[in-house]
Amino acid sequence: MAAPEVQRLGPRLREERERRGVSLRGLAREVGVSASMVSQIETGKVQPSVSTLYAITTTLGITVEDLFIPSPDGPVVPSPREQARDALRGRRLGPLVRPSQRRVLHLDSGVTWELLGDLPPHSVDFLLVTYAPGSTSSSHGGLMRHPGSEYGHLLSGELVLTLGFEEMVLRPGDSICFDSTTPHSYRNPGTEPAVGVWFVIERAR
Repeated sequence: MAAPEVQRLGPRLREERERRGVSLRGLAREVGVSASMVSQIETGKVQPSVSTLYAITTTLGITVEDLFIPSPDGPVVPSPREQARDALRGRRLGPLVRPSQRRVLHLDSGVTWELLGDLPPHSVDFLLVTYAPGSTSSSHGGLMRHPGSEYGHLLSGELVLTLGFEEMVLRPGDSICFDSTTPHSYRNPGTEPAVGVWFVIERAR
């Protein structure tokens, strides 16, 4: 069975913005995008890039992990029994996570995140990351930075990491680790998907 896609990403971001009393224009100004872009993201007309999503969550004081919390308005797991189990556990996803139980976020330019596990109260993004051919972490070509430390291991394909002033080509079997506050970006210049396991430890805000 296919993993269930996280529902209502845009509306969830809008709810968090309104809960914190942040105006749409104010959020756009902090993130560095147009108010129109934020509006389109919140209404689900467009998906944010990796860099824009991190900028929004950092500005709102939430973690990317928070966005994977099941929405009551959409399916979260394949069966009623598993729905009841997850309801009892809250955000927890594990200890055993089948491929069909992963929660999935589809982002701009063909980037996909699949949540491999979640163990509250720890703020950790444990992800299977896929960059489609030609995809990038930033649709405008800029670098991103966010709280925490980032660890990655590439399983297949090829991924280019720009870290500060350095550019590195990751190939299958290569691993990386760095402070996520260092400006960075990813892109897949190849003709096949780049797939890896990423582990981002988000510092408490």
